[in-house]
Amino acid sequence: QVQLVESGGGLAQAGGSLRLSCAASGRTVSWNPMGWFRQAPGKEREFVAAISWAGISTDYAESVKGRFTISRDNAKNTVYLEMNSLKPEDTAVYYCAAKYGTMSSALRDYEYWGQGTQVTVSS
Repeated sequence: QVQLVESGGGLAQAGGSLRLSCAASGRTVSWNPMGWFRQAPGKEREFVAAISWAGISTDYAESVKGRFTISRDNAKNTVYLEMNSLKPEDTAVYYCAAKYGTMSSALRDYEYWGQGTQVTVSS
């Protein structure tokens, strides 16, 4: 079993930055592709970014390309999401997730989920 715990959320002003962390425990996730998703009030959970197990390949939703960066430190069993140039529409609960196999942007492909961390961006 894998337990994922997100941290780093909070309140930011538009144009500001936040860095989210996702710490894994229970077993290593070094061999697992990881992803970040978000869910805004009244909306469905959506893909934000994904990273391959070695960190060589990444994928981003169009809405965050050029502003967000996903990375991982397998020695620390941790995945990060650096968020810059934040916009009010980035306000959501952000979730990290782990899966087996290859990197994916599909929510249904992920087996393990964290509890989420709230990000609020004020205008």
